[in-house]
Amino acid sequence: MASSSAAASAAALGEVPPPLDPLRSLSSPPHPQPLLCPRGRAGPGRLPRRRLPVARNAALAALRDIAPLNPMLVLDCCATVSRGGRRRFGNMAGVFLVMASAVRALDHSDAEREFLRKIAKIATAEVVSSKEFNVDWQRAAASLLVAIGSHDPDLMMEEIFLHFSGPTSALPAMLQILADFASAEALQFTPRLKDVLLRVLPILGSVRDGQRPVFANAFKCWCQAAWQYLGDAPSELPFDTDVMSFMNSVFELLIKVWTGSRDLKVRLSSVEALGEMVGLVTRSQLKSALPRIIPTMLDLCRKDQEVAFLASHSLHNLLNASLLSESGPPLLDFEELTVILITLLPLVSVNNGKDEHYVSKGLKTYNELQHCFLVIGLAYPEDLCMFLLNKCKSKDEASIVGALSTIKHLLPRLLESWHTKQASLVEIVKSLLEHQSLGIRMALAELIVVMASHCYLSGQPAELAVEFLVRHSAITDDDLNDLDTLKNEYFQDKRFEMKVSLAGLSELRAVCEKGLLLLAITIPEMQLVLWPFILKLIIPKKYTGAVATVCKCITELCRHKLSQTNPLYTEFNASNDTPNPEDLFARLVVLMHNPLARGQLATQILTVLCYLGPLFPRNLSLFWQDEVPKMKAYISDPEDLKQDTTYQEIWDDMIINFLAESLDVVNDTEWVISLGDAFARQYELYAISDGHSALLHRCLGMLLQKVDDRIYVSEKIDWMCRRSSMSIPINRLGLAQGIGLVAASHLDTVLEKLKNILDNAGQSALQRFLSFFSFSAKVEDVDDTYAALALMYGYAARYAPSTVIEARINALVGTNMLGRLLHVQHPTAKQAVITAIDLLGRAVISAAEMGISFPLKRRDQLLEYVLTLMGRDQNNDLTDFNTELLHTQSLALSACTTLVSLEPRLPMETRNRVMKATLGFFALPTEPLSIVESLITNLIILLGAILLTSGEDGRSRAEQLLHILRQLDPYVSSSLEHQRRRGCVAVQEVLIKFRNLCSGGFGALGSYPTFTMNKQIEQGGTRSLSSLPSAFILPSRDSLSMGERTMAYLPRCADTDAEVRKVAIQIIALFFNISLSLPKQKAYVNDIDLESSYSALSSLEELVSIVRREASVDQTEVFQRVVSSVCILLSKDEVKQSADASIQAIIMFIIRRGKELREADVSRITQSLLSSAVSLTDKHSRQEAFSQHKELALLFLEYTLSILHKEPVTISSSEKGDITSESSADDCILQATMFALNAFVRGGGKIGKHAVEQSYPSVLSGLILKLGSLHGLAELGRTELLRSLLVAFQSFCECVGDVEMGKILARDEETEKEKWVDLVQEVACSSSVKRPKEVLPTCVILSKALNRNQRAEREAAAAALSEFIRHIEKEPTLLEQMVEELCQHVSDDSPTVRSLCLRGLVQIPESHMLKYIQQVLGVILALLEDPNESVQLTAVQCLLTVLNLSEQEAVDPILINLLIRLRNLQVSMNTKMRSHAFAAYGALSAYGVGLQRTAFIEQIHATLPRLILHLHDDDLSVRLACRNTFQLLAPSMEVDGLSSLLSKQYFTSDRRSDYEDFIKDLTRQLCRLSPARVDSYLESAIQAFDAPWPVIRANAVCLVSCMLSFLDDQRFIAPYFSQVFAILVGRMSQSPDAIVRAAASSALGILIKRSNMLRSLVSRFDRAEPSRNSQSGDSDTKTPSELQEETGGSLNDAQVEQ
Repeated sequence: MASSSAAASAAALGEVPPPLDPLRSLSSPPHPQPLLCPRGRAGPGRLPRRRLPVARNAALAALRDIAPLNPMLVLDCCATVSRGGRRRFGNMAGVFLVMASAVRALDHSDAEREFLRKIAKIATAEVVSSKEFNVDWQRAAASLLVAIGSHDPDLMMEEIFLHFSGPTSALPAMLQILADFASAEALQFTPRLKDVLLRVLPILGSVRDGQRPVFANAFKCWCQAAWQYLGDAPSELPFDTDVMSFMNSVFELLIKVWTGSRDLKVRLSSVEALGEMVGLVTRSQLKSALPRIIPTMLDLCRKDQEVAFLASHSLHNLLNASLLSESGPPLLDFEELTVILITLLPLVSVNNGKDEHYVSKGLKTYNELQHCFLVIGLAYPEDLCMFLLNKCKSKDEASIVGALSTIKHLLPRLLESWHTKQASLVEIVKSLLEHQSLGIRMALAELIVVMASHCYLSGQPAELAVEFLVRHSAITDDDLNDLDTLKNEYFQDKRFEMKVSLAGLSELRAVCEKGLLLLAITIPEMQLVLWPFILKLIIPKKYTGAVATVCKCITELCRHKLSQTNPLYTEFNASNDTPNPEDLFARLVVLMHNPLARGQLATQILTVLCYLGPLFPRNLSLFWQDEVPKMKAYISDPEDLKQDTTYQEIWDDMIINFLAESLDVVNDTEWVISLGDAFARQYELYAISDGHSALLHRCLGMLLQKVDDRIYVSEKIDWMCRRSSMSIPINRLGLAQGIGLVAASHLDTVLEKLKNILDNAGQSALQRFLSFFSFSAKVEDVDDTYAALALMYGYAARYAPSTVIEARINALVGTNMLGRLLHVQHPTAKQAVITAIDLLGRAVISAAEMGISFPLKRRDQLLEYVLTLMGRDQNNDLTDFNTELLHTQSLALSACTTLVSLEPRLPMETRNRVMKATLGFFALPTEPLSIVESLITNLIILLGAILLTSGEDGRSRAEQLLHILRQLDPYVSSSLEHQRRRGCVAVQEVLIKFRNLCSGGFGALGSYPTFTMNKQIEQGGTRSLSSLPSAFILPSRDSLSMGERTMAYLPRCADTDAEVRKVAIQIIALFFNISLSLPKQKAYVNDIDLESSYSALSSLEELVSIVRREASVDQTEVFQRVVSSVCILLSKDEVKQSADASIQAIIMFIIRRGKELREADVSRITQSLLSSAVSLTDKHSRQEAFSQHKELALLFLEYTLSILHKEPVTISSSEKGDITSESSADDCILQATMFALNAFVRGGGKIGKHAVEQSYPSVLSGLILKLGSLHGLAELGRTELLRSLLVAFQSFCECVGDVEMGKILARDEETEKEKWVDLVQEVACSSSVKRPKEVLPTCVILSKALNRNQRAEREAAAAALSEFIRHIEKEPTLLEQMVEELCQHVSDDSPTVRSLCLRGLVQIPESHMLKYIQQVLGVILALLEDPNESVQLTAVQCLLTVLNLSEQEAVDPILINLLIRLRNLQVSMNTKMRSHAFAAYGALSAYGVGLQRTAFIEQIHATLPRLILHLHDDDLSVRLACRNTFQLLAPSMEVDGLSSLLSKQYFTSDRRSDYEDFIKDLTRQLCRLSPARVDSYLESAIQAFDAPWPVIRANAVCLVSCMLSFLDDQRFIAPYFSQVFAILVGRMSQSPDAIVRAAASSALGILIKRSNMLRSLVSRFDRAEPSRNSQSGDSDTKTPSELQEETGGSLNDAQVEQ
């Protein structure tokens, strides 16, 4: 049980035991077992190297889990595998850890002392055997010893004490074990501390510096154990006077010697130990040591974080023992502590950082330092407080930060002691509120919260503190990126750049925000301070960034106040210095501008407005309760909001609507005017370039819309203009929108103001001209003024009442005022003027929607204005398109769309002008993507508007449609993909509009993508249709020019761009959808079959849906279906026209360029001809196709061959490999190619024959390659293509006059691969004999074919090349190239290709073979290990062939590798393989001389048992090969008398009795002359017991029994005797084969005769050995009894007789 478990444990922990008995393997000398196979391959019982750690860790975890269940079993197993130590077992750390877990799990009753001692000795032996220290296995051994100590501490210590007097290298490890034991078992260790000190103190004086840290660490752990013991058992004193004396001695040594060491590790470890010992020594000794130990600790506190933490912890213990001891007064006065305080204060500031780097290190040090201050504060509270206050008044920043942090830390803990210092603390805080240091501000922010929470702040100081927090909460993200703002607004310090960290500022802001929320939520006393004081912090500009946090605080305060009896507004009205509600409302409304602002500002403002409702007019609160949740819902998801590019515009409109409805609800003119004054006062709070200022314009404009006082309105308009900047686009737009809102109620007042501004703008232009000649200050650019004026006019018209707008617009347009604005140059100014014109048009449309329709006078002139501002002239140059210009043009297109949609109807001249100026935008480049896409979209919408608003009846609309489509044709057929894509999308959209006009949606073609157009476009397109009869409105089908349009878009259905193809198919479907809904002339009504047409249209619709859903459809099939549907849908005259045009084009092409045709041209022509060749029944037509045109005939043949050489698509078949898979279209083309080639070579005449002769290599190689691929199809039953190919091949043979090749092809009736491969080789042989000059170019083509993807073609190429290589003896260059190609492709994935390449290499002409023999042998050596058996067989056969031509120098380097690979093939189930492998083995005997002779002989003896067994193989060829090989190898075996055995008759006999006689004689010779090799013979023969052939198993039984019977060394026989005996018994009773049972029975008889002799020899051996075994108990030699146990015991007499 134990032995098997040990083996299992060893295997799990990483040791791989040998396959024999585990006890024998563990007690025998260690034989390293390889964990990796050669070349990194994982063999049986082995793991890959990278998986070992994972398996090992999993095994360790499993054993640890098992240990508590049966600890004794685990310990026994681990003790067994740990024999030999680390040298034998690599994972000792894992073993020790598992043993430690098992020991801890032991019950005290099971923990036998001797057993534990044995385990302890194993661990200590490993520790003392190495000079290493603190490695993983030592730590694991220490954990094991500690676990043993938990059961028997005296035993564990005895084992450790044994090594204290040994070599000093073991002392550190032993001390570390005692330290670990003290930490783990303090209660058991402390009473034994005296014994430890007795053994440690004598050697302390001789300890070197390198070992002192270990000793010091041990003292620290021992003292910690003592403190723990005192804490658990305070009534018992574990130390007597001796121990105290020892401790004092160690204390003195550490202080006087070790703390003065130059080694930092020694000083640090000594200070750590002293920190734990200070409470255990006498007070007198401690007091005397203070002057020496304190400076050392302070010096270490100044080191890095890790050292400072340990030193500060020791200092804390020292101060605690010195100042707070119960044994007496403090040992240090406060004055003596000043040095400590001065040193530690700066360290507090250094370690108080909030960086992530300090979380684990600096924070621990900070806490220890604060513990030191707390101890001092508990001893001298008032003195410490005054010291800290004085430090706050110093000029040293680090001291101030440290003092503030210390006060923050100590204030809650010394609250009562420091109560009298409250006023002083508050004054210090007030004095530091304006300090410029970032660190001081951070410390102040944290201290303010602590002081407030303990009621230290009230009244005016509290308000200052709150203002301090709000001010620093107002730091914005923009401020963090603007150093000038930070320097001027927050830190007026010349050294700002060097001292301020942006990360620190962001952290300061976060601390202040959290502090404010804590004051408002968790400290009830601060609510009296915050309310209503916090309301004053909303209005000032410098607090803008903190409004979100302030609103959160107000929300919490309001929630608390609402639960009290006094309402909010009572307290608010009682405060005279708080802002009025109108100012608050105005400020909060404008601040809602950015919905994505930090801290959810907009949401917080909306919440606060609801809570502050009682401060405002009565009805507002109820209105806000309904409206605010809607606004919150819109901005609740910022990420979703960002997806909408217009979110800011929508949100601003919601704010304006919110304000407008609020004003309507109030209905209080006095309050509204007061609110208007508040809006006006707040212009200075926002930057002019900010969006808040633009929103403020709109808010004030909306408010003025609600006011009836014209004078007030006029004053505020002037105020708005003075507070705006027309040079900033966003502010200019806000001002214009605000003025427009005012115009909704005060249009005349607004127009009068605008006229005055316009007049002043003219004077400004004069001043600008004069400024060039003077040094006076520059005036504002007139472009900006004109831009602002244009926008104000536009928005005034847009928002003005529809009832009065007509006269104002006509007056504005009639006076040509807009013409004065055309001279602006800046792009933003142009955009403003264009937007104004667009707004004028939209105002007219809005009036029409309200029922007040009127035509826009001088509409065409406005269009000219827009085109002029757009920056395009009539030459359509597309140059210098920057972003601003593109944006201007996009707006211009939108404005054109608006103007085109207005009355009067667009005349033709204006239409042409607009289209000429705008269509060129389709040629724009693709970048910048967003603006260009928007521009193209607007252009397509404009084309739709032109179509809808041009023409009066159906004919005019159809003409308009054709005009637009013909203008788009250049872009539809452009060479640039993006232009074709844009052109096709535009055609599609225009057709959709036309379909909606003509059919009203009749025959709608599914769901087409379309751009959303303006309502006025749709209205403009349908406004006059109601007055006309439908027959008059609808155009005729003939007016659409269906034939012309179809030919224009049909090629795009086969475009290279997928998007163009999709849209083109939809365009054709749209065209025919429209055509079927339109009337046709009566003369052609009968030409159209409506049923077939609608069926074809349905097919097109289905095709459209398929193309839209699936991106990976067969494009050829799609195009064919489109063409098929078009052929049905076109009428007869349309088909005839299109067909005639196509044919005429081809005829003209050939006539004019017949002699200049290139491959691409021929491809286009012949593709159609080949596709139609299948349908031609006239053989003469086929034969005469190209026979009369020499150049065209040659090009046609080249194109036909290109199709023949084209690689087909392949599919994978698990049974037949890769098989050619041709689609139906490809089959058709290939069939046509065969027909065409057959017709060409048969009926081409002299021209055709000359072309074939000229292209002989290409034709022959193409036919050979296609022969291979089509044979693959024939295996699947598709033989028609193969028959066509053979017909064409026969025609080729007749054409070139090769009758022999034709006869070879006539025999091709088989489809098996071996047959057609032989056929290809015969064809190649015939060609090389008939036309030797053509071999070279043919081989070049076929060599390239070896790289094809289709397997059958590669096989055909390899088959041909393997034959051609025999006939290129006179072409050494080509031969070298072919050898290289064949060597490269012996690694092909096709076994046939690999075999054929090797056959080709073997057939290199003999005159050149010696040059390439090493390459050929290298290929054979590699393929002997091929995974495919047929390739291996080919390699063995080729080896037998080339050995006849190989020289000794070529075979020597690979001889042994060849022998090894042939040995592996000798056990193949394939009889051919076995026979050839044995034969090749014998053939190699000629090379077993020279340096390789010794290795060769070893290989012979390794193979000899197998060779003997197969001498009587079932297969005759194997027997003959083995006999021949045996005779060839016999001279090299160095066995006397062997030749005489081979000359006897029984060697060549096939009878079994003769074979058994031969074996008996042979084994007698081998055992007598080669006893040293019998061991390997037996192992090989025993392995053959499991051979797959019964006769070989019987042969093995016979061979083994004979060898055992003739061996003289009985000790050598014993292991094999019992093993073989047991196997034979089993085989005799269980084997199903009679020959095996008979052989086993005979063998047993032989072995039983030897049994008595063996037993007698063994008994004599037992008596001779006891003395030697007693002298070497650990010897590896086993006694016979042990041997008997290992082998399962010898058979007793009863068993023998049985």
